[in-house]
Amino acid sequence: MLQRQLGRDGPMVGAVALGTMNFVGAYGPADRDDSLRCLEDCLELGINHLDTSDVYGAGRAEELLAPFLKRHRDRIVLASKCGITRNPDRPFDNSTAYMQQALEASLRRMQVDHIDLYYVHRREAGRPIEEVMETLLRFRDQGKIGAIGLSEIAPATLERAAAVGPVAAVQSEYSLWSRQPELGVLQGCQTHGAALVAFSPVGRGVFARDLPDPADFGPDDLRAGMPRFDAENWPLNLIHLRRFAELARDHGESPASVAIAWALARAPHVIALPGSRSIAHMRENARGAALLLTQAQLDEIDRILPAGWAHGPRYGEKMSRGPEAYC
Repeated sequence: MLQRQLGRDGPMVGAVALGTMNFVGAYGPADRDDSLRCLEDCLELGINHLDTSDVYGAGRAEELLAPFLKRHRDRIVLASKCGITRNPDRPFDNSTAYMQQALEASLRRMQVDHIDLYYVHRREAGRPIEEVMETLLRFRDQGKIGAIGLSEIAPATLERAAAVGPVAAVQSEYSLWSRQPELGVLQGCQTHGAALVAFSPVGRGVFARDLPDPADFGPDDLRAGMPRFDAENWPLNLIHLRRFAELARDHGESPASVAIAWALARAPHVIALPGSRSIAHMRENARGAALLLTQAQLDEIDRILPAGWAHGPRYGEKMSRGPEAYC
């Protein structure tokens, strides 16, 4: 697989990584054995960068990784996150005490003594990012983490954080229907030597081979609360998505492969982070790392899906509270 560097001084990893939120039912029921088989098969595809969080399934995603990591720890670049709480009165906590407790719990659940890349999952409003970076640098000096990552931050936050210490990765939603990082985060990562880890590059399934049907979303499916899938916006989005699927098929590719290839073509420091528990889907995602789109193809995609084409915001009111706004 195509390799990309995880930060200025970081390791080389597959250009396509694997997110584990799906492993614990974020988009519907999940089977543990299917998830473990997907992990094994992904490693053989060259997907060696695994991303999880202490909030996925309230820690269950990290626990699920433990037996896999026991067998393959030396082949895996492991990322996890902290900072989202289960407290409705304080949904985000970046204090040293909380983050220390969260880190120790993640290490126990995954049965490892070191996390290669550790993110602040959401920034706590009002707490200086400089203070948060000092906490993360102490974790690094203790040998419990390798590199520092920040998730869903504004370019200005990255600038302030990088003045304190190296930031290896910024994780942001980035895809053909969520292009906000082009307004500063993509450029800021290049300036500061950070990888842009683009989560949901397949648009939460909208660029999959089979388009989702919001009528089938269960009560635990995150997409049920996202405005782009509601009764007003989804029919309008569906028109564009069908055109894109036709384009991909005309070129003999799956929509997911083309969507991943598009994301990777945006800049050499972009790493695509799809989440799936299906090896068939991950093979299509991995194919995107080998697919070189011509300028004519990129122009054609841009005509069908121009910047800002998606109807509806990406998050509803509750989920929009964490990501930093910057435009």
